[in-house]
Amino acid sequence: MADGSWSSAHISEIPSLVYEEEPGEADWKPVRIHFGIRAFGTNAYIGRSAGEEVIGEHTETDESGTQHEELYYVITGHATFTVDGEEIDAPAGTFVYVRDPDASRSAVAREAETTVLCLGGTPGEAFAVSPWERKYDPDAA
Repeated sequence: MADGSWSSAHISEIPSLVYEEEPGEADWKPVRIHFGIRAFGTNAYIGRSAGEEVIGEHTETDESGTQHEELYYVITGHATFTVDGEEIDAPAGTFVYVRDPDASRSAVAREAETTVLCLGGTPGEAFAVSPWERKYDPDAA
């Protein structure tokens, strides 16, 4: 729904995109692409079953080509994050902030339908679409 100055959508209305053909991969909800957001990066990921990877292991340097700080928010369910080898228990309502772009991070669903929202950007810089995401966004500059 939109009137030009705002938009809204339930997460179920945002089509999932597949960025890796791997069984057990979380559903990627491209929130930024769906709304045409250009000020910051944001995506949601849904782990459909317990034990499924919700956030794939990565850094925000070599793998992504960015220097993003990332803030994760567990909307529903329960996840276990691993940041630089340290496990973080993250039930629904938990924020996990990863300041260091070189820090390795990942998350696994502990309950079915675990949904994690991610926001990211490079401190002190205008937002630019991540190189890995650019190929999924026809409007990316």
